[in-house]
Amino acid sequence: MARKIDRIVVTERDLREQVRDLCKLFGWKMSFSWTSIHSPKGFPDLVLACQVRQRVIYAELKTEKGKVTEYQREWLDELTACGQEVYLWKPDDIEEIARILRSRLPCESRTSWDDIGTQLVV
Repeated sequence: MARKIDRIVVTERDLREQVRDLCKLFGWKMSFSWTSIHSPKGFPDLVLACQVRQRVIYAELKTEKGKVTEYQREWLDELTACGQEVYLWKPDDIEEIARILRSRLPCESRTSWDDIGTQLVV
């Protein structure tokens, strides 16, 4: 009889802490709103900045099953249209996130916010 293996559920908070550790490792500053009560609806979860790399990243975090809201999509589209480096990250993207933060240049990726994953639109 096959044995069922339970998958560990990684929350957005867990993912944020993993990204925070990577930021420290690769020299990035990270900002996030502890509570979004007085923040604009849909604004990305994280703003990352690295003076050495001369880059700013906006990142929306989702669980593996998380969906982008209409407000989040509007912000992601608006920031992308302004030429910003914008990503949508989920827990399975952690190795790609490390590669992005380690890199000196923006990384290429898919362009649809509907297909949740590590994405950049430039």
